[in-house]
This record gives sequence, C-alpha cells and structure tokens, in this order.
Amino acid sequence: MSWLLNLFSLLIQFVRRPMWEAFQRLNLLVLPLLLAAQLIALPASATSLYEIPDLPENTWVLDTAEILSRTTESKLSTAFSDLAAQSGLETRIVTIHRLDYEETIEGFTDKLFKRWFLTADAQANQTLLVIDNVTNNTGIRTGEKVKPVMPDAIATSVAQETVLLPLKEGNKYNQAFLGAGDRLVAVLSGQADPGPPEVKDTVMVEATFATPEKTKESNATVWVFGFLAAATIIPMATYYFYQYMGSR
Repeated sequence: MSWLLNLFSLLIQFVRRPMWEAFQRLNLLVLPLLLAAQLIALPASATSLYEIPDLPENTWVLDTAEILSRTTESKLSTAFSDLAAQSGLETRIVTIHRLDYEETIEGFTDKLFKRWFLTADAQANQTLLVIDNVTNNTGIRTGEKVKPVMPDAIATSVAQETVLLPLKEGNKYNQAFLGAGDRLVAVLSGQADPGPPEVKDTVMVEATFATPEKTKESNATVWVFGFLAAATIIPMATYYFYQYMGSR
C-alpha cells in the first residue's frame, strides 16, 4: 500500500512541475504585455512652462494645443494687432494641452505672464488669456494700465463665461475665442462691454467649471487599476486551475 502512495506522490510532483513551469512562463509573457498596456493608458505629457517659447515677435495667438483653425488665429491676430496700434494695449491668447501635476491654470498664467514680461513697465499694458483644453480651465492676467479700462470683474467674465459657455455645447473653441476676442477688443477700445453670451435654458452655468475632483479624474487611472488587478488574478487563477487538473 505504501508503494502506491509513493507512486501517486511522484506522479503529482511530475504533473505539478511542468504546470508550475508553465505558470512561470505565463507570467513572463503576460506581465510585460500588461506593463506596456499601462504605459499606453497613461495620460499624455503635460505642458511645462518652459516648453512655451519666449514670446515671438508680433505673435498674438500661441495655439500649442492645436485647437484653433488658421482662420480663427488670423482673425484674432489681426484684431489684436490693430488694437495695439490704436490703444497701445496688447492682448495675447495661449492654448496648452494638460497642466503639470498640482499646477493650476491661474498659477501657470501668472508664471507665463511674468516670464514673457519681466518688468512692471513691460507688464502694464498686457492682457494674457490661457486655456488648458484637457480641463477647459482658463486663466487671465492683466497689467496695471489695463485694469482702469477693463476691471478684473470683466476680465474674469471673459475667461470664465465668454470662453467657457460655448464649450458647454461641445468643443467650439473657434467660436469661444472669436467671441472672447471681440469682447476684449470692444472693452479695451473704450466701447461698452457687450457682456458674455446669453445662457440657453439647457446650459447650466454652475456646471461650466471643472471641479478639482473632475480635474484629477482620468480614464487612465481606471485602466491602470484594471490591468494591475488582471496581472494578479489571471496568473493565480491559471495556477490554481493547473493545480486542480494535476490533482485529479
């Protein structure tokens, strides 16, 4: 009887050994694939402040996120150039794709404003409007000579209403920035403020702005956790399946 038990034990060891080797090979195959998938799911690189070039001469629109048409860029550039020639007040728009982690659009705008315009005199007649097209958050910064003509309340309304309300109906970036450009030119030219676009009944203004929670959310996070779970569960299930088959 004992020799039968010994034989049975040897058979189990013989079966389990190739199964364990197969399990190890499966790990070697599956884990690299899962890691590669995780890398693909990670968000695109953020735009660093120092990836923005020094202010090019006669540049009024810097569309690094590539969300504006050439026609829109041309119209805005012409309008801002004419405004500068007539009033001495300069306006620029910058679009970026994704902020660095823990960076805010207001902080980014402030840093870029100070980097482009180094002194108080250089900053005085400037207006800078920036948008991050991942979150659709906007920031605006104005100089001291601009504020008497365009108070901070109007500047904030341009950034958070004139730009963002059209985006609630879809990615209408061209419409949004052409509207913002028209309003900025009107106000900075000394004309009456035309105000933000009318809010349709279906548009909820309070939902326009991305909350911190929504800003931090990313489908990539879901994918990463899913792949990590799969990397743990699939090899374990395979191993126990072969153990079960080997013990039968």
